[in-house]
Amino acid sequence: MARQKKPVHRVQMIEGKRNIIHQLLEEYDIQSAEDIQDALKDLLGGTIKEMMEAEMDDHLGYEKSERSDNDDYRNGYKRKQVNSRYGSM
Repeated sequence: MARQKKPVHRVQMIEGKRNIIHQLLEEYDIQSAEDIQDALKDLLGGTIKEMMEAEMDDHLGYEKSERSDNDDYRNGYKRKQVNSRYGSM
């Protein structure tokens, strides 16, 4: 049985994406493929952190630093480590 090829992802470069890419190139001073990987790792880590905070907000029913009479409350912050193909973050 022949192996099927995965379809190639075609990127559509709209103006918004182009602007974001230029901002990232400036922000991270990307000069090499390794710089790109470091930038992606940083962006992925920040995205995961924001997603976890949003999940906690949704679970508790109120945002960070907001007062609540809820018995289920935030009681601190603990660092977490997530492993991905970009490494640990």
